[in-house]
Amino acid sequence: MDSLLKYEVNQLIENSLSEDLFSGDATTDILFNNAVHGKASILAKSDGVLCGSDVVSKVFERIDSRLKIEWFLHDGDSFVGKDKVSVAEISGSIASILKGERTAINFLQHLSGISTQTKVYVDAISAYKTQILDTRKTIPGLRNLQKYAVKIGGGKNHRKNLSDGILIKDNHINVASKHGYGFDSIISKMKKNAPKDLKVEIEVSNIEEVVRALESDADIIMLDNMSSEEMKVAVEIIDSKALTEASGGINLDNIVSVAQTGVDFISIGALTHSVSAIDFSLEMI
Repeated sequence: MDSLLKYEVNQLIENSLSEDLFSGDATTDILFNNAVHGKASILAKSDGVLCGSDVVSKVFERIDSRLKIEWFLHDGDSFVGKDKVSVAEISGSIASILKGERTAINFLQHLSGISTQTKVYVDAISAYKTQILDTRKTIPGLRNLQKYAVKIGGGKNHRKNLSDGILIKDNHINVASKHGYGFDSIISKMKKNAPKDLKVEIEVSNIEEVVRALESDADIIMLDNMSSEEMKVAVEIIDSKALTEASGGINLDNIVSVAQTGVDFISIGALTHSVSAIDFSLEMI
Protein backbone atom coordinates (compact mmCIF):
# COMPACT_ATOMS: atom_id res chain seq x y z
CA MET A 1 0.00 0.00 0.00
CA ASP A 2 1.19 3.52 -0.76
CA SER A 3 1.60 6.12 2.00
CA LEU A 4 -1.69 7.90 1.22
CA LEU A 5 -3.66 4.67 1.42
CA LYS A 6 -1.94 3.76 4.69
CA TYR A 7 -3.02 7.12 6.14
CA GLU A 8 -6.60 6.59 4.98
CA VAL A 9 -6.62 3.05 6.36
CA ASN A 10 -5.47 4.29 9.77
CA GLN A 11 -8.30 6.85 9.84
CA LEU A 12 -10.81 4.24 8.70
CA ILE A 13 -9.68 1.80 11.38
CA GLU A 14 -10.05 4.48 14.06
CA ASN A 15 -13.61 5.17 12.94
CA SER A 16 -14.50 1.49 12.64
CA LEU A 17 -13.16 0.59 16.07
CA SER A 18 -14.98 3.52 17.63
CA GLU A 19 -18.24 2.06 16.29
CA ASP A 20 -17.58 -1.30 17.98
CA LEU A 21 -15.80 -0.13 21.13
CA PHE A 22 -17.83 3.00 21.80
CA SER A 23 -17.82 2.32 25.54
CA GLY A 24 -15.58 -0.73 25.66
CA ASP A 25 -16.53 -4.41 25.38
CA ALA A 26 -19.00 -5.17 28.17
CA THR A 27 -18.74 -8.95 27.76
CA THR A 28 -14.98 -9.34 27.36
CA ASP A 29 -14.09 -6.73 30.00
CA ILE A 30 -16.00 -8.70 32.64
CA LEU A 31 -14.68 -12.15 31.69
CA PHE A 32 -10.99 -11.51 30.99
CA ASN A 33 -8.23 -9.15 32.05
CA ASN A 34 -5.28 -8.34 29.81
CA ALA A 35 -3.04 -10.83 31.62
CA VAL A 36 -4.97 -13.81 30.20
CA HIS A 37 -3.17 -14.84 27.02
CA GLY A 38 -3.98 -17.27 24.23
CA LYS A 39 -4.04 -17.85 20.49
CA ALA A 40 -6.62 -17.49 17.73
CA SER A 41 -6.75 -18.60 14.13
CA ILE A 42 -8.38 -16.74 11.24
CA LEU A 43 -10.06 -19.38 9.11
CA ALA A 44 -11.28 -19.16 5.51
CA LYS A 45 -14.44 -21.22 5.03
CA SER A 46 -15.04 -20.56 1.34
CA ASP A 47 -12.79 -20.35 -1.72
CA GLY A 48 -11.26 -17.03 -2.63
CA VAL A 49 -8.36 -14.63 -3.13
CA LEU A 50 -7.00 -13.07 0.04
CA CYS A 51 -7.04 -9.29 0.41
CA GLY A 52 -6.78 -7.09 3.47
CA SER A 53 -4.02 -8.72 5.50
CA ASP A 54 -2.32 -5.37 6.17
CA VAL A 55 -5.60 -3.85 7.32
CA VAL A 56 -6.29 -6.75 9.67
CA SER A 57 -2.80 -6.47 11.13
CA LYS A 58 -3.28 -2.74 11.70
CA VAL A 59 -6.63 -3.34 13.43
CA PHE A 60 -5.04 -5.65 15.99
CA GLU A 61 -1.99 -3.39 16.31
CA ARG A 62 -4.30 -0.47 17.11
CA ILE A 63 -6.11 -2.55 19.73
CA ASP A 64 -2.90 -3.86 21.33
CA SER A 65 0.59 -3.33 19.94
CA ARG A 66 1.81 -6.37 21.88
CA LEU A 67 -0.32 -8.79 19.85
CA LYS A 68 1.61 -10.99 17.42
CA ILE A 69 0.10 -11.99 14.08
CA GLU A 70 1.58 -14.49 11.66
CA TRP A 71 0.20 -14.71 8.13
CA PHE A 72 0.32 -18.02 6.26
CA LEU A 73 -1.10 -16.44 3.10
CA HIS A 74 -0.61 -12.95 1.67
CA ASP A 75 -2.73 -10.57 -0.42
CA GLY A 76 -3.25 -12.07 -3.85
CA ASP A 77 -2.91 -15.71 -2.72
CA SER A 78 -5.75 -18.05 -3.62
CA PHE A 79 -7.20 -20.54 -1.15
CA VAL A 80 -9.74 -23.35 -1.03
CA GLY A 81 -11.83 -22.97 2.09
CA LYS A 82 -13.85 -26.18 2.27
CA ASP A 83 -11.49 -27.56 4.93
CA LYS A 84 -11.29 -24.30 6.94
CA VAL A 85 -7.91 -23.00 5.80
CA SER A 86 -5.99 -21.09 8.46
CA VAL A 87 -4.76 -17.87 6.84
CA ALA A 88 -3.29 -16.31 9.99
CA GLU A 89 -2.65 -16.90 13.69
CA ILE A 90 -2.78 -14.27 16.44
CA SER A 91 -1.27 -14.59 19.90
CA GLY A 92 -1.41 -12.40 22.98
CA SER A 93 -4.08 -10.99 25.23
CA ILE A 94 -7.36 -12.84 24.68
CA ALA A 95 -9.30 -9.69 25.56
CA SER A 96 -7.45 -7.70 22.88
CA ILE A 97 -7.99 -10.40 20.25
CA LEU A 98 -11.73 -10.56 20.96
CA LYS A 99 -12.10 -6.79 20.84
CA GLY A 100 -10.56 -6.58 17.38
CA GLU A 101 -12.20 -9.70 15.95
CA ARG A 102 -15.30 -8.30 14.26
CA THR A 103 -13.71 -5.17 12.79
CA ALA A 104 -10.80 -7.17 11.39
CA ILE A 105 -12.99 -9.89 9.88
CA ASN A 106 -15.37 -7.31 8.38
CA PHE A 107 -12.50 -5.77 6.43
CA LEU A 108 -11.04 -9.13 5.42
CA GLN A 109 -14.26 -10.68 4.16
CA HIS A 110 -15.29 -7.62 2.14
CA LEU A 111 -11.94 -6.92 0.50
CA SER A 112 -11.33 -10.60 -0.22
CA GLY A 113 -14.78 -10.74 -1.80
CA ILE A 114 -13.79 -7.97 -4.21
CA SER A 115 -10.43 -9.51 -5.11
CA THR A 116 -12.09 -12.90 -5.59
CA GLN A 117 -14.84 -11.52 -7.82
CA THR A 118 -12.35 -9.54 -9.84
CA LYS A 119 -10.19 -12.60 -10.47
CA VAL A 120 -13.23 -14.49 -11.76
CA TYR A 121 -13.84 -11.77 -14.35
CA VAL A 122 -10.16 -11.46 -15.24
CA ASP A 123 -9.81 -15.22 -15.69
CA ALA A 124 -12.96 -15.37 -17.83
CA ILE A 125 -11.35 -13.21 -20.54
CA SER A 126 -7.70 -14.14 -20.07
CA ALA A 127 -7.50 -15.28 -23.70
CA TYR A 128 -8.21 -11.73 -24.92
CA LYS A 129 -6.35 -8.40 -24.76
CA THR A 130 -9.21 -6.71 -22.90
CA GLN A 131 -8.56 -5.49 -19.36
CA ILE A 132 -11.07 -5.36 -16.50
CA LEU A 133 -11.68 -1.96 -14.87
CA ASP A 134 -13.55 -0.97 -11.73
CA THR A 135 -15.81 2.10 -11.44
CA ARG A 136 -16.64 4.80 -8.88
CA LYS A 137 -19.62 2.73 -7.68
CA THR A 138 -18.03 2.20 -4.30
CA ILE A 139 -19.09 2.34 -0.66
CA PRO A 140 -18.48 5.89 0.65
CA GLY A 141 -15.26 6.01 2.62
CA LEU A 142 -13.99 2.69 1.26
CA ARG A 143 -13.16 3.63 -2.32
CA ASN A 144 -9.39 3.43 -2.22
CA LEU A 145 -9.42 0.18 -0.27
CA GLN A 146 -11.96 -1.31 -2.67
CA LYS A 147 -9.90 -0.23 -5.65
CA TYR A 148 -6.82 -1.74 -3.98
CA ALA A 149 -8.76 -5.03 -3.73
CA VAL A 150 -9.59 -4.87 -7.45
CA LYS A 151 -5.87 -4.60 -8.25
CA ILE A 152 -5.10 -7.54 -5.97
CA GLY A 153 -7.61 -9.56 -7.99
CA GLY A 154 -5.86 -8.66 -11.25
CA GLY A 155 -8.08 -5.80 -12.39
CA LYS A 156 -7.17 -2.20 -13.19
CA ASN A 157 -8.42 1.03 -11.65
CA HIS A 158 -10.56 3.49 -13.58
CA ARG A 159 -10.82 7.02 -12.17
CA LYS A 160 -10.26 7.17 -8.43
CA ASN A 161 -12.13 10.46 -8.19
CA LEU A 162 -13.62 13.18 -10.38
CA SER A 163 -10.28 14.97 -10.76
CA ASP A 164 -8.49 11.82 -11.90
CA GLY A 165 -9.78 11.87 -15.47
CA ILE A 166 -12.32 13.45 -17.81
CA LEU A 167 -15.39 11.40 -18.58
CA ILE A 168 -18.14 13.17 -20.49
CA LYS A 169 -21.32 11.28 -19.71
CA ASP A 170 -24.86 11.55 -21.05
CA ASN A 171 -25.92 14.07 -18.38
CA HIS A 172 -23.00 16.34 -19.28
CA ILE A 173 -23.96 16.13 -22.97
CA ASN A 174 -27.69 16.69 -22.34
CA VAL A 175 -27.17 19.76 -20.14
CA ALA A 176 -24.39 21.23 -22.29
CA SER A 177 -26.55 20.91 -25.41
CA LYS A 178 -29.17 23.13 -23.78
CA HIS A 179 -26.51 25.80 -23.41
CA GLY A 180 -25.44 25.80 -27.02
CA TYR A 181 -22.74 23.14 -26.99
CA GLY A 182 -22.86 20.53 -29.70
CA PHE A 183 -21.38 17.08 -29.31
CA ASP A 184 -18.21 18.08 -31.16
CA SER A 185 -17.72 21.39 -29.34
CA ILE A 186 -17.94 19.67 -25.94
CA ILE A 187 -14.94 17.50 -26.76
CA SER A 188 -13.13 20.43 -28.34
CA LYS A 189 -13.61 22.51 -25.18
CA MET A 190 -12.29 19.65 -23.06
CA LYS A 191 -9.25 19.05 -25.27
CA LYS A 192 -8.42 22.76 -25.21
CA ASN A 193 -8.78 23.34 -21.47
CA ALA A 194 -7.99 20.02 -19.82
CA PRO A 195 -4.63 19.44 -18.12
CA LYS A 196 -2.30 17.73 -20.57
CA ASP A 197 -1.98 14.60 -18.43
CA LEU A 198 -5.74 13.92 -18.45
CA LYS A 199 -7.23 11.90 -21.29
CA VAL A 200 -10.66 12.91 -22.56
CA GLU A 201 -13.21 10.11 -22.53
CA ILE A 202 -16.78 10.39 -23.81
CA GLU A 203 -19.75 8.08 -23.42
CA VAL A 204 -21.60 7.08 -26.60
CA SER A 205 -24.61 4.85 -27.14
CA ASN A 206 -24.80 4.33 -30.93
CA ILE A 207 -22.63 4.15 -34.02
CA GLU A 208 -23.43 7.73 -35.10
CA GLU A 209 -22.03 9.03 -31.82
CA VAL A 210 -18.98 6.77 -32.19
CA VAL A 211 -18.15 8.45 -35.52
CA ARG A 212 -18.64 11.93 -34.07
CA ALA A 213 -16.49 11.15 -31.02
CA LEU A 214 -13.73 9.80 -33.26
CA GLU A 215 -13.85 12.81 -35.58
CA SER A 216 -13.64 15.09 -32.51
CA ASP A 217 -10.42 13.41 -31.41
CA ALA A 218 -11.60 11.84 -28.15
CA ASP A 219 -8.87 9.84 -26.42
CA ILE A 220 -11.20 7.15 -25.05
CA ILE A 221 -14.65 6.21 -26.32
CA MET A 222 -16.97 4.48 -23.87
CA LEU A 223 -19.45 2.16 -25.57
CA ASP A 224 -22.36 2.33 -23.14
CA ASN A 225 -25.06 -0.35 -23.10
CA MET A 226 -24.38 -1.33 -26.70
CA SER A 227 -24.86 -4.86 -28.00
CA SER A 228 -21.81 -6.99 -28.77
CA GLU A 229 -22.62 -6.68 -32.46
CA GLU A 230 -22.67 -2.86 -32.23
CA MET A 231 -19.45 -2.85 -30.22
CA LYS A 232 -17.70 -4.95 -32.86
CA VAL A 233 -18.69 -2.44 -35.56
CA ALA A 234 -17.61 0.45 -33.31
CA VAL A 235 -14.19 -1.09 -32.66
CA GLU A 236 -13.68 -1.59 -36.41
CA ILE A 237 -14.62 2.05 -37.09
CA ILE A 238 -12.34 3.37 -34.33
CA ASP A 239 -9.51 1.18 -35.62
CA SER A 240 -7.16 1.93 -32.68
CA LYS A 241 -7.40 5.71 -33.24
CA ALA A 242 -8.80 5.91 -29.70
CA LEU A 243 -9.02 3.53 -26.78
CA THR A 244 -12.33 1.76 -26.30
CA GLU A 245 -14.21 0.91 -23.11
CA ALA A 246 -17.33 -1.24 -22.85
CA SER A 247 -19.73 -0.48 -20.02
CA GLY A 248 -23.26 -1.25 -18.88
CA GLY A 249 -25.03 -4.55 -18.32
CA ILE A 250 -21.88 -6.66 -18.55
CA ASN A 251 -21.73 -9.82 -16.44
CA LEU A 252 -20.18 -13.28 -16.49
CA ASP A 253 -22.81 -14.50 -18.95
CA ASN A 254 -21.84 -12.05 -21.69
CA ILE A 255 -18.33 -10.84 -20.84
CA VAL A 256 -16.58 -13.20 -23.26
CA SER A 257 -18.68 -12.00 -26.18
CA VAL A 258 -17.84 -8.40 -25.22
CA ALA A 259 -14.10 -9.15 -25.04
CA GLN A 260 -14.32 -10.82 -28.45
CA THR A 261 -15.30 -7.45 -29.97
CA GLY A 262 -11.74 -6.24 -29.37
CA VAL A 263 -12.48 -3.48 -26.85
CA ASP A 264 -9.50 -2.35 -24.77
CA PHE A 265 -11.36 -2.20 -21.45
CA ILE A 266 -14.50 -3.47 -19.78
CA SER A 267 -15.68 -1.54 -16.71
CA ILE A 268 -17.82 -3.40 -14.17
CA GLY A 269 -19.51 -1.69 -11.24
CA ALA A 270 -20.45 -5.02 -9.66
CA LEU A 271 -16.83 -5.57 -8.66
CA THR A 272 -17.38 -3.14 -5.79
CA HIS A 273 -21.06 -2.27 -5.39
CA SER A 274 -22.63 -5.70 -4.95
CA VAL A 275 -19.87 -8.16 -4.16
CA SER A 276 -20.42 -11.19 -1.89
CA ALA A 277 -18.22 -11.46 1.18
CA ILE A 278 -15.83 -14.37 1.61
CA ASP A 279 -16.65 -16.44 4.69
CA PHE A 280 -13.99 -16.00 7.40
CA SER A 281 -14.11 -16.64 11.12
CA LEU A 282 -11.79 -16.13 14.07
CA GLU A 283 -11.58 -19.08 16.44
CA MET A 284 -9.67 -19.35 19.70
CA ILE A 285 -7.28 -22.31 19.75
